[in-house]
Amino acid sequence: MKKAFGKIFGVFSEDLGIDLGTSNTLICMKNKGIILNEPSVVAINSKTKEIVEIGERAKQMVGRTPITFDTIKPLQNGVISEYEITEKMLRIFFKKVKRNDLFSSPRVVLCVPAGVTPVEKRAVVEVAIDAGAREALLIEEPMAAAIGIGLNIFDPEGYMIVDIGGGTSELAILSLGGIVEKSSFKVAGDKFDSTIMEYIRQKHNLLIGVKTAEDIKKQIGAVVDLEEDIFVEISGRNVISGLPKNIQIYSSEVVEALGDVLQQIVEEIKVLLEKTPPELSADIKKKGIFVTGGGALLRGIDKKISESLNLKVTISDDPLNAVINGINILLKDFSKYSKILISPEATEY
Repeated sequence: MKKAFGKIFGVFSEDLGIDLGTSNTLICMKNKGIILNEPSVVAINSKTKEIVEIGERAKQMVGRTPITFDTIKPLQNGVISEYEITEKMLRIFFKKVKRNDLFSSPRVVLCVPAGVTPVEKRAVVEVAIDAGAREALLIEEPMAAAIGIGLNIFDPEGYMIVDIGGGTSELAILSLGGIVEKSSFKVAGDKFDSTIMEYIRQKHNLLIGVKTAEDIKKQIGAVVDLEEDIFVEISGRNVISGLPKNIQIYSSEVVEALGDVLQQIVEEIKVLLEKTPPELSADIKKKGIFVTGGGALLRGIDKKISESLNLKVTISDDPLNAVINGINILLKDFSKYSKILISPEATEY
């Protein structure tokens, strides 16, 4: 009965936009902007499988849980890996943002990586419906990011978007409201973190956790040498003695650690450019490349990519929220942008 009422009264509910990311889930509401930004992390009781915490509180538990708890990232590489946990997480997020309207069942627009399969697209639609949405539509991440940084995606000109997220990097050549060429690959924020962890283990004989590696990336992360070699003090476990130890890590070390990883992104951009039609290549030569996502916050990434490709590189003003900002713009002018959405009918097996 409640679900039936939800479909009826849902017509009067506000539309929601969701960036269901590997690292973070962001939700925006039409005419209200971003109303939720939480880590895509769930802590569960390993015996009962009940959810203990989600979001920021669950992330704080990573690496610190007793044996009866597990912390899980239910999305891996931009797609759902734990369906039931993702559905429960999204349901709780819906409850957090839902107004007092008991039967509200919103229409939602969700982002998906450019390279997901029809099966993966269908899973995203179904998890949103199961979590309480009355209707779920999809938009590819590079397209949302382009809208979010103010590009006119309907122009008869070419744009190149490089969106470096948590689980994947999304590359796309856009023109006339569509994606001409695209690439989605698993070299992004999570790969940066694991590479930093391995570098510190190899060079300093120190084991650190994912959260510490992420803190290093955020605080001193760079891919070119800086004028001042900034540092951060970290704690970990010495591989040899097994005892806790503090050391200082410098930004120049992060540059060294991430060199090969960033080169992989550069090579993938080259491959996509080689596939691009000549007329659009000329447009990209003139306009350059637009970089969005959390990876755009690495110090010097624009300079590094620009020098490697001999192209102008622009970092957007708010790269971390480019995708969700794009969905928010779409919700405000739904009739204009509805043609670029992927409907559930387009995600059949």
